[in-house]
Amino acid sequence: MDIMIRGLAFAAAACCAAVMGFATQRGATCTVAAVDQVVSERKFNRLVALVEASLWVSAGLLVAHRLGWLVQVPAGYALTAQTFAGAALLGLGAFVNRACVFGAIARFGSGEWAYAATPVGFYVGCLTVGPLFAPSHPARLAAGSIVFSAPLAASWIVAAAVAWRIGAALTQRKASLRALVTESLRSPHAATTVIGVAFLALMLLVGAWAYTDVLVELARGSTRGLTARLLLGACLLVGTVAGGWTASSWRGAHVDIAALLRCLVGGALMGWGSLLIPGSNDGLILVGMPLLLPYAWVAFVTMCAAIGAARWARARWAACRPFASS
Repeated sequence: MDIMIRGLAFAAAACCAAVMGFATQRGATCTVAAVDQVVSERKFNRLVALVEASLWVSAGLLVAHRLGWLVQVPAGYALTAQTFAGAALLGLGAFVNRACVFGAIARFGSGEWAYAATPVGFYVGCLTVGPLFAPSHPARLAAGSIVFSAPLAASWIVAAAVAWRIGAALTQRKASLRALVTESLRSPHAATTVIGVAFLALMLLVGAWAYTDVLVELARGSTRGLTARLLLGACLLVGTVAGGWTASSWRGAHVDIAALLRCLVGGALMGWGSLLIPGSNDGLILVGMPLLLPYAWVAFVTMCAAIGAARWARARWAACRPFASS
């Protein structure tokens, strides 16, 4: 009986991973793209979508905690100078890579095969961060998240907010639930929320499963649950490729050495930053920020600032080159 329950839980997790991958092709999940939109268009749609996804995960964690479904509570860490340095490296790596660790999966799912080098670079970064930076072991916070200290009434408010959101969408579109889900996966803003909910479901079903978590543990010599987590990663990729194909964003781009090196270096920088913080942008947005942990919010803001500063420096360099050549 226990084996059957575990099998059903894993099957549900596999479906969530595939849905999450599919939604990445519609969702505004890439932090680089969100910062680019702010700088170039003065619009905050993608950034707001990321924060809203974080808020929905926060609501889900609160309800799950009250119902006793949250077996393993994610750890929080102290805010130190190492947090800022790691976040700056994470942002710089995302800029070099032209996509964050989550956005890289979406780019790969669109046929940009050079992004297969990003996880390789991330793993290399995890292996080399110790000899290069000799980081101190991050101090865990003694107190838990204030989200779990919220009164019972907050759970009812959250449930009412979820019901209102779904009801409003159904009323406005006069659609069935199936049509609502289909339409959501076509909307970048709503798809980001779908990604957050799917990520939450996966965390409740199987715990830490993201490919960045797997690479960090592999670099430390751990192979705990490796087969199951690799299968979930494969489901994520299948969903991402299917989403890229159906969204007409398939490129099938030719792979060149420059692109591979760029993704490899960008991945290594993000690996260094993720271990210094600790946490990559997916963990920050979908775990740390929903739990209202200060280090996660500071790291995310610092990462965005680093991406924006790198983008500004590139624009200034491009503007000065004609004068230098003349």
